[in-house]
Amino acid sequence: MAKERTKDETYVGPLRRLLVGLLVLALAGVFLLWRIDSPRVERIRAQVTDAVVPNFDWMLTPVTATVNLARDFQSYQRVVQQNQELRRELQQMKAWKEAALQLEQENARLMDLNKVRLDPRLTHVTGVVLADSGSPFRQSVLLNVGARDGILDGWATMDGIGLVGRISGVGQDTARVILLTDSASRIPSVIQPSGQRALVQGDNTGAPPISFLENRDVVRPGDRVVTAGDGGVFPAGLLIGQVAQDPGGRLRVRLAADYERLEFLRVLRNPGTEVLRDPGALVVPTADRADRADRVDTGAALAGEAGND
Repeated sequence: MAKERTKDETYVGPLRRLLVGLLVLALAGVFLLWRIDSPRVERIRAQVTDAVVPNFDWMLTPVTATVNLARDFQSYQRVVQQNQELRRELQQMKAWKEAALQLEQENARLMDLNKVRLDPRLTHVTGVVLADSGSPFRQSVLLNVGARDGILDGWATMDGIGLVGRISGVGQDTARVILLTDSASRIPSVIQPSGQRALVQGDNTGAPPISFLENRDVVRPGDRVVTAGDGGVFPAGLLIGQVAQDPGGRLRVRLAADYERLEFLRVLRNPGTEVLRDPGALVVPTADRADRADRVDTGAALAGEAGND
């Protein structure tokens, strides 16, 4: 048994080395064949490729099917994720739609109950921004509208969404606008929905701080900030922005106007509010108040005579 095992090992070892050597020679020949740049060798390579490659299609079929299956599975996962995201967005849109419908109905009822009448005199003139001040200590822009267009000092300017500033300096053809971010800007405002009154004070930054707030506990980041209309400079209800809190804990206003792209501004024609110099005129007109006073005096006199009788 030992002798037979020795004979097998004696024949197997040289045979294995012979096969390895032939394999190495074959691979080296194939490598050299593919590296030789000759038209004749190119034809030989083409013939070998045409003879060998089609016979290996059955080996590539499972690999191709596996790759396609993996791609289809990844596509299915993406479709499922997109479907879930679309469902969530649809739910959010339904909630927003319902809220919008309720607000629209509530607004219509309130306007019908209160007979709200918007001021028809509050029109606007649109001007093009010519240039800005370019100074870190003064925030202002120049418009191409002026006295010829009836522009007056103090009128509010908007970019179509939020309040930008006020007119401060009017020429014949141009007008300067002091922005809300300027350190000289002070805007009386109301924070909704709490109704807290405050002062939006510019400090030459993109988010002016809120000062002189009555009760900070009822104000939350995200609340709307609108003009209060105090002083008769700005009309009430113009959107300024939303409340935000800086890292130091101070409340600021994230402005609704896009200060990065100020190209066109609306100058609101503010006719102002009527000044009541006679307090009694707020109750009844002067003539009616005189007639009422005469009737009161006459009634008192008649009552006195009846008491004497």
